[in-house]
Amino acid sequence: MPRLPDSGFDAVASFYDPLARLVYGRSLRQAQQAALEAGLPTSEGRVLIIGGGTGWVLGAVLRRRPNAQVLYLEASPQMLNRSQAWLAKTLPQHISQVEFRLGTEAALGTDEQFATVVAFFFLDLFEPHRLQRLVQRLHAALAPGGAWLLADFAAPQRWWHALLLGLMYWFFGLTTGISARRRPPIEAELRRLGLSGVPAGRFFGEMIEASVWR
Repeated sequence: MPRLPDSGFDAVASFYDPLARLVYGRSLRQAQQAALEAGLPTSEGRVLIIGGGTGWVLGAVLRRRPNAQVLYLEASPQMLNRSQAWLAKTLPQHISQVEFRLGTEAALGTDEQFATVVAFFFLDLFEPHRLQRLVQRLHAALAPGGAWLLADFAAPQRWWHALLLGLMYWFFGLTTGISARRRPPIEAELRRLGLSGVPAGRFFGEMIEASVWR
């Protein structure tokens, strides 16, 4: 059976979180918390979490928005299974509020709309042409007045940023088959859609940044 598109993170699902903590400590989660704190609206509206990994971000969203309706879209079957297990064990009272869907942005219905798109450490995985198509599709699913919440690696400003990013792209290219070989122009693609970003924090020596785009 052919592998699903963008499902390569199956290969690292069992050790992804420990590896991230080993390299970056708490910085990745601090950036995600900062983006949610700055941009997750308190009003009603469906939330799209794309490429959410093993599920921790679900707790961060549902603790802030206990009544949120969430679509959790993940291309890796192993990551999706871990997310479902995490929610069932940690916040079982919210199971009915979350739809777990296996697939890429192509799995979104043409009539689906979301008040918030949460894309944490996700957009950096794609080469520029795929990134452009991806953000266009996600933007089409964003309701008027909605917000993108981002946490990701910043464009490298120091030599060690470039070195660590280079090693990261080499490792994940080898293990997961991601299409990017260097950090793509994330901000340029969002601005192309008419969005503007507001910083929400920088972490890990300014290598990691959180932002809200509207």
